[in-house]
Amino acid sequence: MFFQHIYDKSLAQASYIVGCQKTGEAIVIDPKRDIDTYLDIARQNQLRITHITETHIHADFLSGSRELAAVTGGKLYLSNEGGPDWQYAFDHEGLYDGSVIKVGNLSLEVMHTPGHTPESISLLLTDHPASDKPVMIFTGDFVFVGDIGRPDLLEKAAGLKGTMESGAMSMYQSLERFAALPEYIQVWPGHGAGSACGKALGAVPGTTVGYEKIRNWAFQHDEERAFIDYLLSGQPEPPKYFAMMKQLNKTDRRLLIEVPQHAKLSKEAFLKAYHDGIKIIDTRNKQVFSEGFIPGSINIQGNNSFATWCGWLINYQEQFILIADDTQIEDLTRKLMRIGLDNVYGYISDVHESGIELSQAQVIDLDAFNAYIGKDTVQIVDVRGLSEYQEEHVPGADHVFVGTLQDNLDKIDRNKQVVIHCQAGDRAAIAYSLLIRNGYTNVKNYSGGMKEWMADRAQTHSCAAGACINM
Repeated sequence: MFFQHIYDKSLAQASYIVGCQKTGEAIVIDPKRDIDTYLDIARQNQLRITHITETHIHADFLSGSRELAAVTGGKLYLSNEGGPDWQYAFDHEGLYDGSVIKVGNLSLEVMHTPGHTPESISLLLTDHPASDKPVMIFTGDFVFVGDIGRPDLLEKAAGLKGTMESGAMSMYQSLERFAALPEYIQVWPGHGAGSACGKALGAVPGTTVGYEKIRNWAFQHDEERAFIDYLLSGQPEPPKYFAMMKQLNKTDRRLLIEVPQHAKLSKEAFLKAYHDGIKIIDTRNKQVFSEGFIPGSINIQGNNSFATWCGWLINYQEQFILIADDTQIEDLTRKLMRIGLDNVYGYISDVHESGIELSQAQVIDLDAFNAYIGKDTVQIVDVRGLSEYQEEHVPGADHVFVGTLQDNLDKIDRNKQVVIHCQAGDRAAIAYSLLIRNGYTNVKNYSGGMKEWMADRAQTHSCAAGACINM
């Protein structure tokens, strides 16, 4: 048996290619949209991609299943569970609880495991030449390492009222079935640490049924109501783009079978687009951005969180321009196409060549930040997630999550000195650029954030208790 785990750090998303080396057939599970990864793996290992499947209709990334089927001729095997409102609206081989997908000498048995979504399935893999017992289960967004899938996304992200509570109840029942599996079975989930599909995902890529039964919080609750209450509490804000992913992954859409190559704009072309109002996304490091940025541009750093924040802040119908190095543009393009943001007008790599007078960000240090706390003429705004804010925040700070800042500008007082912060600076850099873009002139960014502020407070309290050592 051939097995390879493919992991996209930018979305903390896992996909898999499993093959029968005797027959040369292979199946891809939950593929991302830049499918050349799977084509290369198959070619290097003398495999043919003959089967493609998904564990559910995804919300956090745009699936590459149809692109892969179009290129390889492989057959799509997708869940028909969950009822009429949860059916894929394009041709596929329907899967039900107990269905079996045969890939050469391998078989994958379908387990209907609703909870995260009504149609969610898991796949039990048996390598028949080695054993007649299953050895792996691909759980998608059902069971993660140390956590389970959240059932609130359909209601919070897609606006499907009343699905949250029923989803949590289904999840409880699905977990009972999972717990009955042999403890030696390897568990390969659809996401890892950093995904918004759960609140406490582990960092290791795989686990076992037995390990999760003793480690995962979800298996420590004997009472259903307590389980549901805990599962639904403290979940991170679902990115705005999740609703679009649900729609695009369920219905027909335009296929993109190659990674696009975006044009590098001339000075004239860029200036025309800029003055026409096309949105500018500056992907440079926050420190470099603060030293000189094009007015109106939004600073979303080109790191592993790039796609997620673009999904929060870019409308799927609008064009936008990237500011990025030539060496970055392919990586950023892949990150964007994985969530369907294809409307890139072009890019530039040097803001100084634009001829536009650059602005500088007002970034303050810890001492300056502390001096602002408690002043009536100052509004301190914490742009972290709500659960982070509720756990600990600066006295008197207001909370406006950066992902929804553009929809809550009325909560930011234009008549006060505004001081923003997050945990360690990245989200505050986004928020600062959004406020400047929307005409705020009295904004300062405390880039050290809660991480630095809390460390300083702990040091101060330690010294006050007599435990401070001067070196």
